[in-house]
Amino acid sequence: MVNISYPLRIPEKLMSIVELRSREEYVDKTTALRQFIYLGAEDYVIDLYKEGRISLGRAAELLNKSVHDIIYIAKKKGISTGASGKQQEWSRKTAEKIK
Repeated sequence: MVNISYPLRIPEKLMSIVELRSREEYVDKTTALRQFIYLGAEDYVIDLYKEGRISLGRAAELLNKSVHDIIYIAKKKGISTGASGKQQEWSRKTAEKIK
């Protein structure tokens, strides 16, 4: 993954949270800020997947993770990654017709 520099103005209150994380997690402020950005991006991408706006593979690609990692993250957040009961029933009926 390539990193880029980007100028950014950060609200003072938010920097207080970054500083707290920096102290609590024993990381520098830049790393703490990067972690917060990534956590927000992860939540956003998982929500897109949950809403069906992107595929599981696309979510994995955007977050630079494996499909299995995305399934694990989604399950941790209570999001089902498999077919719904209705989809499973439809698949079963279709398979029976093909026989």
